[in-house]
Amino acid sequence: MSQRLDKINALIKREISSFIQKEFEFKNALVTISDVEITDDLREGKVFVSVLGGNMTSVLEKLSKQKGAIQRFINKRTNLRCTPILIFRPDTSAERGVGIVNLLDEVAQLPTAPEEDEAN
Repeated sequence: MSQRLDKINALIKREISSFIQKEFEFKNALVTISDVEITDDLREGKVFVSVLGGNMTSVLEKLSKQKGAIQRFINKRTNLRCTPILIFRPDTSAERGVGIVNLLDEVAQLPTAPEEDEAN
């Protein structure tokens, strides 16, 4: 990925996070934008959303319904030729990370083979 695209991803992530913080209220949930992946032609963008303590489906529906307002906000705040069409996706990386840690703990508890003497 190019350095320019990395900067655009970070910019859009920051702007979406700012908009969500100001304009949305999610009851009993902490919603964060964990990553943004814009295509090379800047036409589409995947926005990965993390939700702690709430319903992921309802959060994604709410964000998708307000997609136009979010895109207009990005258009006003950035100097891009075209504003990407946003697609909100769930970010399950935290859950996968916990699963991997649990698997590593299980592997650590498995019996190991006895060490061989190097003298033999």
